[in-house]
Amino acid sequence: MTVATLLDAAHAALSADPENETLRLRFFERLADGEMFLLLAREAEGETIDPRIFPLESGPVVLVFDREERLAEFSGGIAPYAALPGRVIAAQLAGQGIGLGVNLGVAPSEMLLPPEALDWLAGTLEGGPEEAEGVPEEVLPPSAPEALVTGLDAKLAKAGGLAQAALLAGVRYQGGRRGHLLAFVAAAPGAEPALAQAVREALIFSGIEAGELDVVFPAADSPLVAVLMRVGLRFDLPEPERARPVPLAPGMDEARPPKLR
Repeated sequence: MTVATLLDAAHAALSADPENETLRLRFFERLADGEMFLLLAREAEGETIDPRIFPLESGPVVLVFDREERLAEFSGGIAPYAALPGRVIAAQLAGQGIGLGVNLGVAPSEMLLPPEALDWLAGTLEGGPEEAEGVPEEVLPPSAPEALVTGLDAKLAKAGGLAQAALLAGVRYQGGRRGHLLAFVAAAPGAEPALAQAVREALIFSGIEAGELDVVFPAADSPLVAVLMRVGLRFDLPEPERARPVPLAPGMDEARPPKLR
């Protein structure tokens, strides 16, 4: 039985409304966040992997699949691969003039992405949030667009163990500036950059132009948390996953991405 994936769903939504920019961004977000299986020419050697390159008329491409079964179906059996987040694959291929074939011939979400699309995705994911200072004068119920709330919910569902919860509210600062504030309650030591980056990406992929969202990291007993609990929208982060009992396969450690030959 064929099992529909998150990438299938995002592709189907985009196919039904191809001019919808928000749906296009959502598809690329699913591609970036998902674990993809990159078809290799040969088994990985240490930290170096050699993707199998297909010389199509439109230019060279490498192939990825969002399920191992789909890669095996395409290959006709067992084939060497590396399991990597889509964002890592995009970053490694950026600037090389190589396209990306996604689920070609084996799923409804099949798509051929040109090199320019990978360059754009890698560039979009680069950088980080900017630091700023402000003194809140008033905390208000949130009025953030639904697309942003949905994006935050999806991102924070993958941030298990990095904080107890997140609270979203409207805010007015001294000087009159208005915006939204997201507070991560009792964030784990050192988790602040990862959480801030997740929020930045949720904002980017929500499709909101010139959007801003301030992020803070108060302690659980902070007076600000008490106020936010009364008027804000709460996101509960899942419990942290247990450590894997076996070593990671080549390419599975996001902190040490492999080198493409």
